[in-house]
Amino acid sequence: MAEWSATVGKRKCSQDKQVDEQPVRKKGLSLCSTRCGIAFTMHMCNFIMMAQCTVLNITMLAMVNSTDRRFQFNDSTEGLPGDSFGGPNNAPGSLPAGVPVYNWSPQIQGIIFSSLSYGLVPMLLLSGYLAGRIGTKRVVGVSLFATSLFTMFAPLAAELGLVSFIATRIAQSIGQGSVLGGQHALWEKWGPPHERSQLCSISLSGMVLGTFAILLGGMICQNLGWPFSQIYSLFAGGIGCVYCLLWFVLVYDDPISHPWINITEREYIISSLADQMHVSPCKQPLPIKAMLRSLPLWSICVCGFGHQWLMITLMVYTPTYINSVFNINVRDNGFLSALPFLISWVTGILGGQLADFLLTKNFRLVTVRKAATFLGNFPSSALLVVLPYITPSYIMTMTLLSLSCGLSSFCHSGIYINVLDIAPRHSSFLTGATRGFIYIAGFLTPTVNGFLLDQDPEFGWRNVFLLLFTINLSGLITYLIFGEAVIQDWAKERKLTRL
Repeated sequence: MAEWSATVGKRKCSQDKQVDEQPVRKKGLSLCSTRCGIAFTMHMCNFIMMAQCTVLNITMLAMVNSTDRRFQFNDSTEGLPGDSFGGPNNAPGSLPAGVPVYNWSPQIQGIIFSSLSYGLVPMLLLSGYLAGRIGTKRVVGVSLFATSLFTMFAPLAAELGLVSFIATRIAQSIGQGSVLGGQHALWEKWGPPHERSQLCSISLSGMVLGTFAILLGGMICQNLGWPFSQIYSLFAGGIGCVYCLLWFVLVYDDPISHPWINITEREYIISSLADQMHVSPCKQPLPIKAMLRSLPLWSICVCGFGHQWLMITLMVYTPTYINSVFNINVRDNGFLSALPFLISWVTGILGGQLADFLLTKNFRLVTVRKAATFLGNFPSSALLVVLPYITPSYIMTMTLLSLSCGLSSFCHSGIYINVLDIAPRHSSFLTGATRGFIYIAGFLTPTVNGFLLDQDPEFGWRNVFLLLFTINLSGLITYLIFGEAVIQDWAKERKLTRL
C-alpha cells in the first residue's frame, strides 16, 4: 500500500506539472501583453528611422534634371486611369521657377543612395555586441537620437554641396546601423521561442511601413516643389528626437527589470527561456573560430545578402522605374511607389502569425524557416525579371511590383530570426554580425544598379533585374541546402569539470 501510494503520488505530481506547463506552452500572444507592447514600440522606432531616409528616393526625381532620360527604356506617356488624382498629369519637371536642379547622372545618384550604408555595415557588428553588453535600451535610444539630428541637418548639407550631403548621410547611417543591429538583442530575453516570429515580424514591419513616406514626399514635391521636403526632414528628425524620450520610458532590456509587467507574464517568459538563458552570454567567451566554420551561419549571411539586394532595389528604384515607364508626375509616382510597401507591411505581420501557427501544429522549425525564406525570395525576384518583357500598363506593372514587394516580407519569419534558433546565447552579437554582412548589399546595390542604368540605356532595367534574380537565387539555394534551426554545438553551454 505504501509503494502504491508513492506511485500514485508521483503520478499525480507529474500530472499536476503537466497541467501547469501545458497552458504555458499554448499561451497565445496577447495584444495587451507587455512583450507585445515592446514589439510595437520597436515597430514605431523602425518606422521613424526608415521614414527619415526613404523620402530621398522620390525627391531625387524632382531634384535631378528631368531632361536626363538615358535610362528610360519606354516612351509611354500614358496617364493614370481617369486621372484619379485630379488635374493634368504634369511631368516631374513642372516645378516652380527658380528651383535648383542638380545634374546628377544615374551613377552619381547610385553613390548618393549607397552612402546611407557606408556607416551602417560596421555599426551593425559593433552595436550587436554593445547591446549584449550594456543593453538594447541604451544602444537603440542614443542611436535613434543621433540619426534624427543628422536627418534635420541633411537639407543644409545638400545646399552646401555633394560632398557635405554624402558625408551627412554617412553619419546618419552610423546611427541607423546601431538601431538595426542593437534591437534584436531584445528578443533574446523577451521572446518565447514559439512567439519570436510574431514579435520580430511586428517590430521589423515598421521598416516597411516607413517606406510609405514616399507618398508624402511625392505630394510635397509635386504641389510645393522639392525644396519644401526640407520641412519634412526637420519634422521627421524632430519626431525622432521626441520619440527617444518615450523609448527610454517604455523599453527595458529584460522582463525582470521591467517595473509594470504582469507577474504571470514575467514568469511565463522566464520559464520559456529557462533552457536558453540559464547562463549569461557575458560569462562565456565568443567561439569565433567555430562561428566562422559554421555552414548554417554562413547560409544565413549569403541568403540574407541576396534578399537585401532585392529589398534595396525595390525601396530605392521603384519610383525611378515607374517614372521611366510611365513618365508621370511626382505626386502620382509617390502614390504608386508607396502602394507595394503598404501591402508588404500587412503581409509581414500576417507572415509572423502564420509561422507561429504552423509551429503550434507541430511543423518542424527548420521547415517553417525555409518555407518563409523561399516565399520571400524566389517569387519576388522572379516577378521582377518578368517586368521589362511585358507591355507596360498600370494594372500589370503595379500588380507585379505589389506581389514582389508583398511576398518579400515573409523573410522576416525566416532568415532574419534564424540566428535566435541556432545560437540563442550569442544572438545579440551574431545578429549584428550577420546583418553587417547582409547590409553590404546596401551600398553595392545602388552603385552597381546605377552603373548598369548609366552604361546601357536600352537594356539597363533588364540587366538590373536579371542580376538581382541571379544573386537572390544563389543565396536561396545555399540556405535551403545548409540552413538549420537547431542549437549548434558551439552555441551550447559548456560545462567545466574540476578535478
